Formats: sequence, structure tokens, C-alpha cells
Amino acid sequence: MAVLNDEQQMLKDMAAEWVRDRMPITALRSLYDHGGGGRSDAIGYDPECWAEMAAMGWTGIIVPEAHGGSDFGYQSLGLILEELGRTLAASPLLSSALGAVTALRLGGDAVQQERWLPGLADGSAIGTIAFEEGAHFAPERIATSATLSGDQWIVNGRKHPVQDGMAANIFIASARTSGQPGDRDGLTLFVIDADAAGLTRDPLDQIDARRPAALTLKDVTIASDRVLGEVGKGADLIDAIVDRAAVGMAAEMLGASAQAFDTTMDYLKTRVQFGAIIGSFQALQHRAADLFGELQLTQSAVEDALIAIDDDAADISALASLAKATAGETLHRISAQMVQLHGGIGMTHEHDAGLYLKRARVAEQCYGSTAWHRDRWARLNGY
Repeated sequence: MAVLNDEQQMLKDMAAEWVRDRMPITALRSLYDHGGGGRSDAIGYDPECWAEMAAMGWTGIIVPEAHGGSDFGYQSLGLILEELGRTLAASPLLSSALGAVTALRLGGDAVQQERWLPGLADGSAIGTIAFEEGAHFAPERIATSATLSGDQWIVNGRKHPVQDGMAANIFIASARTSGQPGDRDGLTLFVIDADAAGLTRDPLDQIDARRPAALTLKDVTIASDRVLGEVGKGADLIDAIVDRAAVGMAAEMLGASAQAFDTTMDYLKTRVQFGAIIGSFQALQHRAADLFGELQLTQSAVEDALIAIDDDAADISALASLAKATAGETLHRISAQMVQLHGGIGMTHEHDAGLYLKRARVAEQCYGSTAWHRDRWARLNGY
């Protein structure tokens, strides 16, 4: 396992304590009543908790100091996401403080970074990436079009699902400026305001209580200074952003897997059946040992990917896909076993096991499914 420095260990301990106190898993249940009238129902997270995260500096972890952040690195942000994952805490931290910030760090020029990074760093603005256009992750099969008209771009299309799209102030969206869906050439990234004329967003319900959005763009006019990177050459930038977002999601999934495992082990040590603690049954011990091994492999894969990003290693993409695929498989297995080993009680909404199972199935699909990343890792490694 990775060796943390003193600052990282303090950050991890502080995050663990805060999450247990302010965002326990019981808080998630209140988000399931969409339309109940509360602000958190509409956007999928608690604004007060988000403000506290921003006050603790979490929203600026990977933002350069020149723009109001701490530039503490992806590994440090991963530690926070892991703790949030333990209680399935719903927040736009991954979408905004990692996804949108990464897009601006990698693709934005000095003016663009000065314009948007300070707001993302202090939490006053929320950003998210909008690359997907259907049920299956395929960032190159983009139908949304952008046509140059004078010195402005006219964008038309539909993006869905957009994670935390109901809360975002800005979207980092992909559009095709040339070529056909499936071509790598011709993709361009734009920064689009949520209140732009012609942009509408509709909430999408998910089984994990989050509130992604479906964006509809109809003749949305975008100034040329809102292009991130080079026109028509955005495929590599999209890949780099997806790499980092996928690793962030893998860190959250690692936390969820670890807590699901711990909760299940506590149950096995206390549940009595046939006059014995069920954890004394050899068949269940074998299951527990198998899951523990998978959990350790996942931790190694996630940590390796986070460190590679901070070191700007040459194999970030391969390590990112390895981490996301491994985390997806592990959380899928552990959440399913959590339900089964609790005697099926986890199928009820009142039990925590069902909440982990639901989050697992959604998280598996975010920023590339387990199958997509497994296939990508094989291609990157010459198989």
C-alpha cells in the first residue's frame, strides 16, 4: 500500500471523521424522495455539506495555488473521495473538483484558467463534464454538432447522462466540429454556461439517488474564446480527462467496497444461526478471504493510478483503465455478497446493503463501464 506523508495522513483522518459525522449513510436516504420540496432533492446533494467541503479546501485540492487552490495532487483528492465512498456521500466533488478542474488544467489557456478555476476552487461554482450521449460510454461517437458562424460557434445536440448536471454552473461539453460520429478527428471541447440561451436541462432519476441531467442544446451560441484546446483535436484531451475522472470514481468505489466489506464482516461475527456464529462456518470464511484479497488488489490498482497521474507517468491511461475495471468488479462482487450474506435483507430500502448495491451498479457505468475499461486496457497493452 502507498505510504502517505504527514499532510496526506492528516487529510485522510480529517476526511474520515468529517464524513462519519456530517454525511453518514443515513443522510443518503433523504435524497431518495425526489420532489419532496427540499433543495437537496432537486440537485442530488446537501448544499450545506458542500459549503463545508469548500471551506475545508477540498474543492481546490488539484487547483494550482495561483488560482486559489492548494495543488495537493490527485492522490490527496483520491483519499477524500475514498472516504466519501465509504458512506456513499453524494456531492459534486468528483464532477467539479476533479472532472471540470482537470479539463481546465489540461486544456485551458492562462486566460481561461484565471476566469474559471478560482470559482471552482472555492466552491462558489460547480462544473462537470458532458461527454456522453447515450446508454453506453462512447466518447468518440458524438452527434452533437458545433458550426462556426463568424467568430462564434452554434451548438446543437443532446448530452446525457451528465453527472451532477442539475447543480452545475458550467459544462465542459464535447461537440463535433467536423467528421462523422466515431472519428477521433473533429472533436472539440467547449465551456458552456448553464444559463446559456438555448440550453435546457432535465433531471434523470438514478437508483442511487443522484441527480444527473439530460442537456438539450438548441442553437446555443458560444464565443470562440470558450474553446478548450485546439479545434477538431480534442480526442486526446477527452481521453486524458476521462482517465483522471475514472480513477477518481475508482477511488470512491474503493471506499464503498471497503465499508461494504467491513459491515458484512461485522455481521458475520455477530449473527447466530444453528446455534453458532455464522462467521465460524468454513464456507463463509472462504468467501470473506476471497473478497479481502480482491479488496487489496483494488487498493493497489487505485493507488498506483493516482500516483501515476501526479507523476505524469507515460502509462496513465492503462493504469486508469486497470483501476476502474478492477474497482468495478470488486464493488460489484462485494455489494452482491453483502446482500446475500445478510440473508437477502439488503434488498429492502431500509438496510444499508441495498444502498451499496444500487450505488455499485451506477458507479460501474460512470466514465466508462467495467467492460469498456477492460477492453481498453487490453488494447493499450497490445492484446
